[in-house]
Amino acid sequence: MNDTRRANRSMTLKLLAIAAGAFGFGFALVPLYSVLCSVTGYGDQTKLLQKVAAIEHPDVNRTVTVEFLADVASSGEWEFRPVKRVVHVHPGELFTAEFYAHNLTGRDQTAQAVPNIAPSEVAAYFHKTECFCFSPQHFKLGEQRTMPVRFIIDPAMPEHIDMITLAYTFYDESSRVTSAQR
Repeated sequence: MNDTRRANRSMTLKLLAIAAGAFGFGFALVPLYSVLCSVTGYGDQTKLLQKVAAIEHPDVNRTVTVEFLADVASSGEWEFRPVKRVVHVHPGELFTAEFYAHNLTGRDQTAQAVPNIAPSEVAAYFHKTECFCFSPQHFKLGEQRTMPVRFIIDPAMPEHIDMITLAYTFYDESSRVTSAQR
């Protein structure tokens, strides 16, 4: 009985040490995250503050034309289009555009939008803060709705670029091939 009690006490002390270590590690994550951000450049607070300043002070002397295109993959029956095909945006300005989707498949359906941006060099300067393309969209039979995409064009984008095309292809999720089906 004494050996069992000693083993239980030892196990309890080990578990308490693990719990205390995990608790301490949780507090250590904040400075570790800061070090990681400064080394990699991701999540760098100074860069984020610069982007916020750009939003607060858009470049009103420059206008970029953004064209929206929409396409439906051949396997789905959807109506999918931009509400407004062309907009004029000042770099640094937070802008919201909308796309209209209507489920014509005859049943409840899930679809996913896949974006493409042209010219490709713009991708580093075009920042979406909210987009229907971030997650699958669930539609009831016959449901129709507008879906937003919010974006900011970085004022640091090269001056020679004055037109951007943002295109989406809308895929019916039932047409997707998963690794289990291959």
